[in-house]
Amino acid sequence: MTFLKYISPLKALRDLRGYLATRKKHELWFMMLALAITFGIIVMFVKDSHVPVPYKKNIIYVDSWPITRTEEEIRAKQRVDEAKRKEEEAAFLERQKKRQAEFKKYDDWLKKHGI
Repeated sequence: MTFLKYISPLKALRDLRGYLATRKKHELWFMMLALAITFGIIVMFVKDSHVPVPYKKNIIYVDSWPITRTEEEIRAKQRVDEAKRKEEEAAFLERQKKRQAEFKKYDDWLKKHGI
């Protein structure tokens, strides 16, 4: 605990002021430039790290079926469900192809500019 009694913000500021006073003018400009670049990169990372994820409500309800339903009723319901599943899968593949086209556009642009 005796170590902490020697730490003082005022002493730290005086020490920093003394250090900066011994530096040449161009060294101070480069130090400010390095601090600005570092701070800018940190700000970009913080800003980029917040990506809002859209909330998709995906509730699956369980159907309660009477024990007396026939095989034909079961098959009819399965046909309806299969058609709905194929529709959703087609929509997903469409979104996936659109996204791939966007990435290809950016990739082509980067290759064109040699990046």
